[in-house]
Formats: sequence, C-alpha cells, structure tokens
Amino acid sequence: MTIRWPRTAPLQGTFRGITFLGSVILAIAHGMPNHWRFRSQDMARVLADCSARALLIVLVVNVLVGAILAFVGAVQLVKFGAGIFVADLVAIAVSREMAAVITAVVMAGRTGAAFAAELATMQANEEVDALEVLGLNAMDHLVVPRVLALLLVMPLLYVFGCLAGLVGGFTVGASMLSLAPAAYFDRSLDALSFQHLGLGFSKAIAFGILVAIAGCYHGLHAERNAAGVGQATTRAVVAGIVGVIALDAVFSVCANALGI
Repeated sequence: MTIRWPRTAPLQGTFRGITFLGSVILAIAHGMPNHWRFRSQDMARVLADCSARALLIVLVVNVLVGAILAFVGAVQLVKFGAGIFVADLVAIAVSREMAAVITAVVMAGRTGAAFAAELATMQANEEVDALEVLGLNAMDHLVVPRVLALLLVMPLLYVFGCLAGLVGGFTVGASMLSLAPAAYFDRSLDALSFQHLGLGFSKAIAFGILVAIAGCYHGLHAERNAAGVGQATTRAVVAGIVGVIALDAVFSVCANALGI
C-alpha cells in the first residue's frame, strides 16, 4: 500500500524552507576551508547596513525597554521597601532575555525586510537569473554574505543593547527611587553572571541567523512583480518576528532543563 502525502501549500513551503536552510549550511561549510565566493565590497556594504546604521535604533529601543522594566519593577518593589532590587531585575531581564529578543525584533523589521525587498526586486528584474546564466551561484553571492553579516553583527548589537538597557533602568531607578549610582551598578554587577550573558549571547547569534535566512528565503522566492516584492517583505518580517519568539521559547525550555 502506497501512502501519498497531500501536496498542500504549507507542506511544500516547509520542505522548500528546509531545503533552503540546508543549501545555506552547505554553502557556508564549503566556503570556510576554501575562500568565499562573494565580493568583499558586497560584504562591506551589508555589514555597514547591519551594524553602524542600525545601532541608533537598537540603542533607543533598548533604553526604553530597560526604562519600562525598571518602572514596572519599581512600582511593585517599592511597596516592600526593596527598591534597590530594581537593579537586579533590570540586569537579569535585559542580559538574559530582552536585549537579545528586542534587538532581533528590531533587526527583523529593519534588516530582514531590507534583505527580502532587495532580493525580491532582483528576482523581479531577473538579475538572479542573470547571475545563474553567468555561472555564479546566487546562494554564494547573495545569501551567504547576508547570513554571515548578521551572524557577526548580532552579538555586538546585543552587547550594546545590554548596556543601553542598563542605562535606561538606571535612569528610572535614579529618578524614581533616588538610588545612588554606585549602589545601583554594584547591584547590577552582582546580579549579572556568565550564565545570563552566555545565554543572551547564544540567543543573539541564533536570532541573527534566523532573521537573515527568513529575509533571504522570502526574497528569493517572491513573485516577479511589484506585489510580490511587498508580499515577500511582509512575510519576511512576520516570519522573522514569530521565529524569534518561538526560538526564544525553545531556549527558555532548554535553559530551564539545564538549570541555567
């Protein structure tokens, strides 16, 4: 008896996504021992767009998130005379969860959408087909530099996000609770640990890869028209944000199982 799987769109999309992920992994693994096939100018342009040009919005959002965490914590903890523990709350929440997640969400809406729009426009203009005709693999020249760029940049943005979140928490703690700067930062340093920072650092790397692959996948599989470019951009942002939240849940379950 032969079992025939239903040829539905969700299943086809899932298989196509898995195939795309495998192709990215093989392309990166093939380029590591040899030499990368993409141009250094393309890599530099993508790195600049993902790092320096995205830093300001990452800092602003993380400062606000740190301030919100400190405000909510202060409202509750001050009732028990434990206002100083706002520093612990902000330090652990920012380093363990919020800095990596918020930075990834910002990059999904900014850089992931840019990747999808750029590649979808190239697809509509048949530039990707032109690369293939010239014997140049689109995976090596278009996808790999973008994945590597976010892989390198996201940990750095996570570090800046942590610092920004701590500054935002300190601003609220100093203004609402009149906490001394030395006492606040001493509590923050005591609360931070390599386990919290390592978990957040690992999340930042995984989120960067996810956002880059989501943007490139939907960009290269877009329809060849203007509407397809818009749909690819929307799908890349939705897939990136939902994927980040889902992957963060997986990290949380694994961290809890490992006692981290």
